[in-house]
Amino acid sequence: MDSQISVKNMLEELLAISHPLTPFDMPLLDAHGATLAEDISLGDRLVLAKGTRIRSQQIGLAASLGLSNLPTQPHPRVVIISAGDGLIEPGMELDGDDQEFETNSWMLATAAKEAGALSYRVHAIPDNAQELKDVIEDQLVRADLIVISGESHDGSFALIEQVIREMGDVQSATPTLQGSSKHCFGLIGEDKTPVVVLPGDPISAFISFELFIRPMIRTMLGVKNVFRSTVKARISADIESPIGQTSLLCATLSEGMPGGYSKDGYDQASRGGLYAEVLSEQNQMYTLAAAHALVTIPADSPGYLREEVADIIILDRAF
Repeated sequence: MDSQISVKNMLEELLAISHPLTPFDMPLLDAHGATLAEDISLGDRLVLAKGTRIRSQQIGLAASLGLSNLPTQPHPRVVIISAGDGLIEPGMELDGDDQEFETNSWMLATAAKEAGALSYRVHAIPDNAQELKDVIEDQLVRADLIVISGESHDGSFALIEQVIREMGDVQSATPTLQGSSKHCFGLIGEDKTPVVVLPGDPISAFISFELFIRPMIRTMLGVKNVFRSTVKARISADIESPIGQTSLLCATLSEGMPGGYSKDGYDQASRGGLYAEVLSEQNQMYTLAAAHALVTIPADSPGYLREEVADIIILDRAF
């Protein structure tokens, strides 16, 4: 049986192998989205503070000061590899019930980009360990972090685990996360590049990305806000969660009670405040696509009753 690790401890382990990248001067347009590595002053006045995310306003200020370059914490280069025998590229035809469209590399590569990384997508269908090792070694030259997802049902995950263990110091564990499965993480290659292997299921892969990979990228980027914003919201209906497992559930947010009225006719909307409605069919991609947020249920909680207040991770900045 695989060893288990709490979500908190696994995050600590991953952040311990994530470090801000070496700063260097970048041209203004290339510096956009990166993090300022040094204070910039005009005389005695601080005009740009170290740790600031470089956006259009900062680019404009730098240009107005005659600066063509900025000292930056560069964007981490993240390589996303998805491996599996039955994974077919979108746009091609499925040939049999054992095939499905490859999802994870597309989703995780764009999620890494949204987190502030330069992302590179690789879809591999290796026949053996040596072929997979060759793919990973080819990517190490351009990677500050490698994220791999692999299916467990066709042996892909086991093959990935075997190969990366041969390439460095890697451990395996299952986080105490509802619906999740085994992960691998460690350092590989001569440069000791961080690597994380996520489950092949797209929903599980996304949740693990949000919990583990996004904070790694943000740490490498050198920003202050490593974690997503959270809010408090009332729960619109009873939800259950297994004791001992942390749950993150896709939800939508709204002002006032969804539906407007409770069973007793009381206008919940008049109470005001933010409400979270946990969506049905949590294992479906269209549910994930519709979510504004993730309702978090701690491992020591059995869930929430209607109207109880929960911590909510915001996915959509409109909220």
